[in-house]
Amino acid sequence: MAKDRVVKDIGPREQIDWHDIDWRAARKRVKNLRRRIFRATQNKRWNQVRSLMKLMLRSISNLLLSVRKVTQENKGKRTPGLDGHVVLTPKARVQLVHEMKKYQAWKVKPAKRIYIPKADGKQRPLGILTVKNRAAQAIVKNAREPYCEAQFESHSYGFRPGRSAHDAIEQCWRRLNRHCKDQWILDADIRSAFDSISQKFINSQLEFFPARELVKSWLKAGYVEAEILHDTADGVQQGGVVSPVLANLALDGMQLLVGRNLGFVRYADDFIITARTKEELLCLKPTLEAWLAERGMVLHPDKTKIVHIRDGFDFLGFNIRQYRGVCLVKPQKKKVLGLLQRIRQWLRCHWTVTPGEVVQYLNPLLTGWTAYYRRAVSKQVFDYIKHQLWISIWKWCLRRHPNKSYRWTKAKYFTRHKGQEWRFYAEILTDSGEQIRDYLVSPSDIQIQRHIKVRADACADDPSLQEYWEKRANRTHRLAHSGRMTASHVHDLLEA
Repeated sequence: MAKDRVVKDIGPREQIDWHDIDWRAARKRVKNLRRRIFRATQNKRWNQVRSLMKLMLRSISNLLLSVRKVTQENKGKRTPGLDGHVVLTPKARVQLVHEMKKYQAWKVKPAKRIYIPKADGKQRPLGILTVKNRAAQAIVKNAREPYCEAQFESHSYGFRPGRSAHDAIEQCWRRLNRHCKDQWILDADIRSAFDSISQKFINSQLEFFPARELVKSWLKAGYVEAEILHDTADGVQQGGVVSPVLANLALDGMQLLVGRNLGFVRYADDFIITARTKEELLCLKPTLEAWLAERGMVLHPDKTKIVHIRDGFDFLGFNIRQYRGVCLVKPQKKKVLGLLQRIRQWLRCHWTVTPGEVVQYLNPLLTGWTAYYRRAVSKQVFDYIKHQLWISIWKWCLRRHPNKSYRWTKAKYFTRHKGQEWRFYAEILTDSGEQIRDYLVSPSDIQIQRHIKVRADACADDPSLQEYWEKRANRTHRLAHSGRMTASHVHDLLEA
């Protein structure tokens, strides 16, 4: 490990409190090293790039942050890999850091295959790695990602630092609003993109990366399903820490293929191409298919289609469509119905729980869903969800008290709050023993806020844009708390 010592760093035998580590100093060191890799890549100083990558791979700060990420911050921290081992306590994290110093990273264990349901009823395979493999991949990601970020295309938004799905949606709107002549859209879907990416192509793109043999071993490690080991001749593990970087690496260059005359937006393996005429897209499609074939991927024949903006299309959970000459972005109908179905099903299965448990389950769900869709023209949708939510809650209340009157039921579960009648509430006991009243989130109270798209050429690792990213973070924070941008403001912006 490199001697980029963190204050109260962990020595070979020293045991310290996990909370004593100076995380601010560790983050600063890793951030500065990422910026140095980015700048050296921009200047094409390849020997320096390789040296800095090696420094990152040996960095104590990078090791500490990687262990913290996979054992403390990631949602899957409680899901064990093939070895059944999880790291959930500060003492265990310190022990893992010591073990990672001696860890022979090339001795890779296969992933444990699990499946999660998809929106279309099918199942998506995920590879759950061991905690040591996850930590090693996080270390490698910090070494490789800044190099890739210096070269990735401007309209690639998926799983990249500083970029989001809202940036991709905003770029779609810019290409399809009334001031742009694009009217036709190639709505493309790659069949099993992660599972079909050519490993040979990935390996050819690793070039002089110091950890390229380690990445190759991860790709070839395979997975275990029903206690049977399966080889992986192609594809990357969905669920791997470094997999999004590898997927972006495989798909990078598509924007250059499309050219400047056509619009292009990509979020990981989901992308659209816009054009003025349908014929332009028909001519481009064979070229695109040949380009993807070199990388082991094919377009899904049933899900790839060419549509007109008047008919609209779904992208990243939003529906983009032209209404009377105005392009509007709204929540996808399937996502709205899916949310309501999830709420109704939960209430039907949990009609004996307390009102406090209802509020504690629904509030995070509603807050997260509306936070994602508040950047679109969603006011009517939020009002509709509020109404349907009230119907579901009211049925839940009546089922609990079939012999009570409507007046009694309303008085027990609903009250007036912030000028609104029929606000569902619960009396909740805090850890300190204090009883407080908590209210169910009302979606119609969520104020619409227009998303400010990231600059096309902006990368989070670019040291010359430090002021830009600071201003962007502060502006996003102010918008999140101002509540001044309403649905009418968004409509005015779209009309302009």
